[in-house]
Amino acid sequence: MGTVHDLLEAKGKQAARELIEGRRGPRVVEAAANWACDEDIGTGYMYSGWCQTALPHKRPADNAAIWKLETDSMTLLVEPGVRVAPGGDPAHVGVPFGAIARLILIYLQSEALRTGSRDIELGGSLRAFLGRLELPVGGKTTKLVREQAERISRCRLTFHAKRQGGSLLVNQNIVDVAMFVDDPGDTGQGTLFVETARLSETFFQQLKKHAVPLDEAAIRHIRNSSMALDVYCWLAYRLHSLSASKPITWAALAGQFGAGIKLRKHFKPAFLENLALAQAVYRDAKVEVTDTGLLLHPSPPPVRKLLKQG
Repeated sequence: MGTVHDLLEAKGKQAARELIEGRRGPRVVEAAANWACDEDIGTGYMYSGWCQTALPHKRPADNAAIWKLETDSMTLLVEPGVRVAPGGDPAHVGVPFGAIARLILIYLQSEALRTGSRDIELGGSLRAFLGRLELPVGGKTTKLVREQAERISRCRLTFHAKRQGGSLLVNQNIVDVAMFVDDPGDTGQGTLFVETARLSETFFQQLKKHAVPLDEAAIRHIRNSSMALDVYCWLAYRLHSLSASKPITWAALAGQFGAGIKLRKHFKPAFLENLALAQAVYRDAKVEVTDTGLLLHPSPPPVRKLLKQG
């Protein structure tokens, strides 16, 4: 069986749905078809450290625990922030998590590099911010974006690169100026969002040195899956820099992408479904599934589609 794009071109969408295995088969076909015809051209960016690590997929406990993720190349530490509760007591905000946290981070980093400035325009309301993220406006989504924006604004992070033998970022805020203001009179209409957020100077400098280009259309069509977003960003970082094929073990993949999956036997099918989603929007990604893990092959970067049309 060929790739989902080969099947779409040879047999059409309905036949492709029947041939793609797994519970996400129809979603993989839809993502591939929508990405292929998406004419809204754009390039996003992600700091390479995020492409080698990951935030939690699901809500972690809202306490003082530091989130740690260690891979073969990078260790990420995220220290949750604290706010002052209405009674004056400190309250832990928690670590950012899920797909929306990732989309907000991509948005902030992309805007900063597009404009060459640490100051990122958010718009005068939460609705405008959601529109710029291309997320549907609704009660649940609005609440989630507000929550993740606060978690991102208050947390501090450290990236330690093992191969370089040193820390790239140490206990740094992502943003210096938060994306919200505290207001007990919040009505849920987004009035708490400020006009401008400001990336921290240290994070901005690292981003400028180590930015990974992403296809915005790809992000748009897998935006509801945090693991698919992580896999896509990882492939965007790894594949185009390879000079030869590179094997990755299942243990290494589970260590990077499997946080929150308690049983190892459940990781492989979940990962393969999300890998299929990532490849649906990264057609040139040459990845081979083996008994021991994955075999990554040198591939063009994901923005190749954009360059062809430019």
